[in-house]
Amino acid sequence: MTVQQALVVAARRLTEAGIDGAVRDARVLMAHVLQIDVSRITLIAPDELNADANAAFDACITRRIAREPVSHILGRRSFYGRDFTVTADVLDPRPETEILVAEALKQPFSSVLDMGVGSGAIVLSLLADQPLAKGQGSDLSPTALAVAQANADQLGLSNSVRFTQSDWFENIIGTFDLIVSNPPYIALDEMPDLSPELSFEPRMALTDEADGLDAYRIITAGALAHLRPRGRILLEIGPTQGRAVADMLLTQGLKAVRIVPDLDGRDRVVCGVAPKSVLSI
Repeated sequence: MTVQQALVVAARRLTEAGIDGAVRDARVLMAHVLQIDVSRITLIAPDELNADANAAFDACITRRIAREPVSHILGRRSFYGRDFTVTADVLDPRPETEILVAEALKQPFSSVLDMGVGSGAIVLSLLADQPLAKGQGSDLSPTALAVAQANADQLGLSNSVRFTQSDWFENIIGTFDLIVSNPPYIALDEMPDLSPELSFEPRMALTDEADGLDAYRIITAGALAHLRPRGRILLEIGPTQGRAVADMLLTQGLKAVRIVPDLDGRDRVVCGVAPKSVLSI
């Protein structure tokens, strides 16, 4: 069987399983098995696929049919121009989250705290583009922190960041120029309607088992105690949560509160700025 023939069979199987982007997924997984760039697939399409490669490709397609995310099969996900290791222990970084990173990089900072750090994609992207800054990432999950540390090592950023096991601000000491977070914001009653792929991701990173706003209540309540004067906070949100989270920041005394949309025009990030004088710890 040639590479092209295997791709045709795989794309048909994926389509029959209801997978959107079946041809794309088949090509990406074939490139993964053959350890080549996906752009070379067309060039080697007429080549024979050996038995070992065919078996490995078939196993990948079977996993995808079971709705396992492509990133989990590959073990990596591209985010803000860099590859990050991802596993079932961390939330798969989404393109929408790049809005938060881009917004954060509009102003300089020397220190950043990323709460619910997961794979480390946010804080490590920020530090990679702000090389003199130092960062801290926190997460309740020790396995997530291990993934974040591995990504820091791979990107050569281990000296710029440290990771702390913490339930939001519980074990966080000090103040920062910038606080960022992509907390669990899916409401419990929305969980049954999610795509099957999300069942492969840590539930605690998706939902607060309540109305989807619990994490924001905690983060906004503790923000000023951990922000330096004129420090910024940026929170990723679900598309219906902008007004509620903005009101939380305003109630806590944050200034210049605004909502940043994503490329589809949906509310995606809520930003706030600490006043000139804030309570420090």
